[in-house]
Amino acid sequence: MKRRHIGPVAAGVLVASMLPAVPASAHGGEGPFGRVATVPAYLNSEITDEAAAEIAAVSSDGRTVIYTDSPGERLGFFDVTDPGKPVPAGVLDLPGEPTSVAVLGRYALAAVNTSESFANPSGQLLVVDVKTRAVVRAYELGGQPDSVAVAPSGRYIAVAVENERDEDVNGGAIPQAPAGWLSVVDTRDWTLSTVALTGLAAVAPEDPEPEYVSINRRDEAVVSLQENNHLAVVRLRDGKVVNHFSAGAVTVSGVDTEDDGAITLDGTITAKREPDGVVWLDDNLFATANEGDYEGGSRGFSVFDKRTGRPVFDSGNALEHLAVKYGLYPDSRSDAKGTEPEGVAVGTFGGTPYLFVNAERGNFVAVYDVRRPKEPRFVQLLPTTNGPEGVVTAPSRGLVVVASEEELPGDGIRASVQIYRFGARGDFPSIVSTKDIGWGALSGLSAVPGQRHRLVSVTDSVYTPTRLLTVDTAATPARIVGELTVTKDGAPVGYDAEGIAPVPVAAIGWAWRAPPAPPTSWCASGRTVRWPRRCRCRTASPRR
Repeated sequence: MKRRHIGPVAAGVLVASMLPAVPASAHGGEGPFGRVATVPAYLNSEITDEAAAEIAAVSSDGRTVIYTDSPGERLGFFDVTDPGKPVPAGVLDLPGEPTSVAVLGRYALAAVNTSESFANPSGQLLVVDVKTRAVVRAYELGGQPDSVAVAPSGRYIAVAVENERDEDVNGGAIPQAPAGWLSVVDTRDWTLSTVALTGLAAVAPEDPEPEYVSINRRDEAVVSLQENNHLAVVRLRDGKVVNHFSAGAVTVSGVDTEDDGAITLDGTITAKREPDGVVWLDDNLFATANEGDYEGGSRGFSVFDKRTGRPVFDSGNALEHLAVKYGLYPDSRSDAKGTEPEGVAVGTFGGTPYLFVNAERGNFVAVYDVRRPKEPRFVQLLPTTNGPEGVVTAPSRGLVVVASEEELPGDGIRASVQIYRFGARGDFPSIVSTKDIGWGALSGLSAVPGQRHRLVSVTDSVYTPTRLLTVDTAATPARIVGELTVTKDGAPVGYDAEGIAPVPVAAIGWAWRAPPAPPTSWCASGRTVRWPRRCRCRTASPRR
C-alpha cells in the first residue's frame, strides 16, 4: 500500500482533520479459547535456576502436565487439577537431555539424548510411571531421539531418531553420518524394532534426519525428514514405508523479506517447506508446520494427502499477515524464516476439530477450524510467552497446553507452560491493525479532542521510520485504522519517540493554511512537551 508522509514543515505533527474517518465495526477479538494460566518452569526448582519448558504432554486423566527441561536434564510436572492455578509438582532427573515426551495410559514416555557427540549419538526411551515417577522400562535406542508419539490405539510407540547434524561442520550441510531412522515399540510385548528411512529423499538420501512423528487411527506413522525436505508414511504393523514424497517448495508473496526495522509486506520468497511438526487431521490427511532449516522455510503450514503426496492446502502468507495484524511480527526474522511455524496439534472441542499451529518467533498459536481439513478456517490467535515450542491438547479437560522454551532471566523472560481453556473468556487481543498496517512496541498515546472514540499513538525506536497511528476504540478490539510516517527533509526518519500530545496550531504558529477554526495538531516527542507555548519535537523544530 502507499504510505502518506508528513512534510518537512510539519515533521512530527499530524493534523487531526487528516485522520481518516472509519466506521465502527462489529469485529471482535474473542475466540473459543482463553488463557487461564502461565506458570514459569523455575517454580519447580528456584528462581535462580535457568529451567526450560520445550515439549509438553498431559496425563491421561488430564490433571498433570509433563514437560521436558533440556538444560536441566529432567522432566517437570505441574498439577493442573485447577487449570487456572497450576501447582508445581516437582521434577524427575534424567540421564541426559529430554527431547520429547508423550503419554500412554499411566505412563509418560520420555525420549532422552545421551549422545557423547554428533558423530557418536546415543539415546534412550524411558517409560515413567506418572504417579510414582518410577522408571519402569528403559530402551537403548542407539541414536539421538527427537520426537516420540503414541498411536491412538495404544498399540505402538514411535520414536524419530534424528542423529542431527553438526552445524559447525561444512556449514551444517548434509549428509553427515550416521543416518537416522524410526524406532517402534509394540506395546503388546514391549519389543523394539527399527525402520530404515535411507534411500527415500532426493536431498541426501543416505542421511535422513527424522524430526517429528505422528500416528493415525490406522497405526500409520507420518515422519518429517526436515533437513531432507521429505515426508514418509510408515505402516507400523510391519515397519513398511508405504509412501514417501518430497514436501516440495512454495512461492509466497506479500511477505516482509528485509531485516530493516520496518514491516513491509511487499516481498516474495520461494523456499522449500522443510517441515518440522506434523499431525494427522484424519486417517488420510496430515498437517505440517513448515519451519524450514538451513535451506528453507515457507513461513506457513500445509495439509498433505498421504495417498497422492500432494499438498491439498497451503497457508501461504496467512501467518505473516496475522502476526502483523496482532502486533506480533518479528521483523528481525524477515530475512530468515519469519514467524517460524514450529509445532502442530489437533483436538476436538465442543464437537469441532481444531488445528493449533505454533509460531516460535511470533510468540503465538494460530487456531484453525478443520471440520473441512482441505479448507482450514482461521478462528483466533493465542498469545504465548517467548519461543513456543510444544503444543498439546487435552479435550477431556477442555485444555490446550503450550510449552515456551525461551529462558533469558536477565531480560525478564522465563520459560513457561501456558494453559488455555475452551470456553474461557480471553482478554487478547485488545488492539489489532487493519489494512496490513504493521505495528508493535507502541509508545505514547493520546485522545483526539472532540472525537470520543479516536486515539493517536506513536511507535518507538524498535521500528523505523517513526509513525503516528490512528486508533478507533469504538470497536472491540480497538483497531489501528491509519498511519502517517514522520519525515525530515522529505525522507522518512526514525526517532525514539516516547510521547504524543495535542496542541492548538494557533498557539505555536505552524506554517500552513489552517481552517477557520483552529485545528488540533499532534507532536510526537521524546522530550517534555511544553504546551501551549511550544512543542519541542525530536523529529523537527517547529517553524515560526
